[in-house]
Amino acid sequence: MTMTSVSIKIPDTIIEYAAVEDENAMLTRNAMILFPYIQKEVISHGRAAELLGIHKMDLIALYSNLGLPYLNQSKEELANDVAVLKKLRSKSA
Repeated sequence: MTMTSVSIKIPDTIIEYAAVEDENAMLTRNAMILFPYIQKEVISHGRAAELLGIHKMDLIALYSNLGLPYLNQSKEELANDVAVLKKLRSKSA
């Protein structure tokens, strides 16, 4: 994957956390740059993984290890989805 350097302004106090050379740390940093775009549904997990050069499941696991959920639904939304699936399933039977 081709890499490009980007200049950003950050507080001096966080330089040690942003300026990393370790591949895993760079992947995590870059994934975290993309996470807000996933949350806002600008890009999908699949597209973010493609941009990072990794498999979607690896990205989902990375976020999970950071405590960031793949699915972000309330109990009510989940219950509604289950009800819709049950209704669809009963129609096809």
